[in-house]
Amino acid sequence: MRRKTFTQTQIIALGFFLMVLVGTLLLMCPFATRTGVSARPLDALFTATSASCVTGLVTCDTYRTWSLFGQLVILMLIQIGGLGFMTIATLFSFILRRKISLRERGILQESVNSSQIGGIVKLTRMILKGTLLVEGSGAVLLSIRFIPVLGPAEGIYYGIFHSVSAFCNAGFDLMGRFEAYSSLVQFQTDWFVNLVLIALIVTGGIGFLVWKDLCEHTWHWRKYTLHTKIVLTMTFILLFGGALCFWLLEKNALFAGLDAKGTFWSCMFASATARTAGFNTVDVAALSDSSKLFNILLMVVGGSPGSTAGGIKTTTLAVLFIGVWANVRHEEDAAVFGRRLEDDAVKRASAILMINVSMALTASVLICSLNQVPMMDAMFEAFSAIGTVGMTTGITRGLNVFSKLLLIFMMYCGRVGSLSFALSFAERKRIVPVRQPEEKISIG
Repeated sequence: MRRKTFTQTQIIALGFFLMVLVGTLLLMCPFATRTGVSARPLDALFTATSASCVTGLVTCDTYRTWSLFGQLVILMLIQIGGLGFMTIATLFSFILRRKISLRERGILQESVNSSQIGGIVKLTRMILKGTLLVEGSGAVLLSIRFIPVLGPAEGIYYGIFHSVSAFCNAGFDLMGRFEAYSSLVQFQTDWFVNLVLIALIVTGGIGFLVWKDLCEHTWHWRKYTLHTKIVLTMTFILLFGGALCFWLLEKNALFAGLDAKGTFWSCMFASATARTAGFNTVDVAALSDSSKLFNILLMVVGGSPGSTAGGIKTTTLAVLFIGVWANVRHEEDAAVFGRRLEDDAVKRASAILMINVSMALTASVLICSLNQVPMMDAMFEAFSAIGTVGMTTGITRGLNVFSKLLLIFMMYCGRVGSLSFALSFAERKRIVPVRQPEEKISIG
């Protein structure tokens, strides 16, 4: 009898589940909290899931609740969750000089959404070295700003923590030291902190395959792959277009009292962090409903494939727009940058959007009805969870047990489910011996 083995997708999903379980057990240790009393199981589970799935939603303030040990556990979960547990496992294989098996290479390929298994080990080395370089640089730069305020030891620690959290698009912060759940509001007009964090968020969110292309072809646009061209174009449009929209929506409201520099950095940071980073430099609850809705749209999109970010991904949105444009013009092929998209690309993109939005809307209705909170806030929370964003209007800690468990499930699906959608595309299609008769229906 043939022994059944786990598929690569199942291994990745199981790996994240075990990581959440281990993180929960560690955070339930008495010495993981500042009070020395074991955290409530639900709070430990919620925090471990949020960190492992690089989301940032919390039911208790990170600084005021968790001890140094607890914060380091969270930081470890963020790093592993951002890069993927297989990438971290490969790091230990490199250290032990252990040969990486073909099956492990296949899982690595799926983890980073690479189209080919050849050169995957080399790509993994580049990811590890690049992560160390980027996070290290970010930590040094942030420490320059934090040391004068917090002192050398704590300033360096804050620099490291927030650099890792920003690069992994996690949204966890330690600013509860100044005010609980305040995130980075006190740095709203600090151009240096804003610039460093935006750079870390964008670098982590464009994807490792884009890294590879940029390293190999530097500034030669024509040599980039179609994937890289779409990611860079969409990232530019969403980052600066999003900032412009936030300015138009809030220039006479939330940003009315700021000068030009403060408004610019507030808009840029709001645009960058909305696509799965989870930090905030303005009071999210004070945003107008139109800004909250626009924020939700950015959260739906998220980052790019094979990155530390979540969401449906920038390429999915691009494929949908390209497909619609081709359909409007009655063109047989969907093409962009002189290349034709594969035939079922639009079908896959539609499936991802439909599943994510349907899950988030269902969760929104349940959260709204069970907690008597405004529908806009419930939607914001649900889309933030499934997009692994971490932004909130402040209702997370006040939700009932079922709603918190629902958000835990959404965060897990947002990190693992999105991968599952992408991974299933590469699997061998089942050949159907008999096809049903075709019949036309009216659409639109």
